Amino acid sequence: MTARAAAAPVLVAVSADPQTSHRANEAIRIALGILAGENSVVIALLGAGAKILDAEVEDYTDGEDIARHVATFRKLGQPFHVERAAIPSGRNWNQAGLEIVPLDGADLARLMAASRRVLVF
Repeated sequence: MTARAAAAPVLVAVSADPQTSHRANEAIRIALGILAGENSVVIALLGAGAKILDAEVEDYTDGEDIARHVATFRKLGQPFHVERAAIPSGRNWNQAGLEIVPLDGADLARLMAASRRVLVF
């Protein structure tokens, strides 16, 4: 077992709406930086934060950057934990085919308790 796998993850929770806020891009950028630093990361998309995986994300605030960061996470095999109620039923969501782990409030609480740090955007 590597030190990375043994260490408690850093949880990055994103509820900022990427259509209107730069915070969503900053959250994903920071999560990628944490991951690059050999730390395990759990990304939780809550509420409007789930729009990060919309097909038209490039049209959003900082959307081209978000799309590039999400593509990197896809290459790394990083799953995204997404609030169950925020998962849209349309086909214009998660077209990148990322691994999605649905979560509810109790799941989020468990993730927070198991994390060594929690960043909330």
